[in-house]
Amino acid sequence: MTSQFATVINCMDGRVQDPVNQWMKQQTGAKFIDVITEAGPDRIMASTATASRLILQRLLVSRDKHGSTSLALVAHHDCAGNPVSKTEHLCQLKKAGKIMETWNLGMRLLLVWVDENWQVEIIEELAP
Repeated sequence: MTSQFATVINCMDGRVQDPVNQWMKQQTGAKFIDVITEAGPDRIMASTATASRLILQRLLVSRDKHGSTSLALVAHHDCAGNPVSKTEHLCQLKKAGKIMETWNLGMRLLLVWVDENWQVEIIEELAP
């Protein structure tokens, strides 16, 4: 059975909101997307800083209260909150994915990149 909700940890940049939410609905079959936003979330999640723990608290609300079973962490082209190269974004996504795996969320985890044409692509999918 498909969950009604999926979760996205996305950049606060409004340009990536609609493309990612629509893509996530198509990928998961969810009707609703819980969105947690930060400026440069891949950078934040790649650290073990307090900010990533605060994101985890919000993520657990989505999982535990809304029954979300899928999670996407987003990095994107032309990010003002994390102005690094695509290569660095992808490194941060993968590092963040490893950290997030240690949280044992039991959720499908998608690490995604949004390119300069606002197209979403999966960089890596981590099993629950």
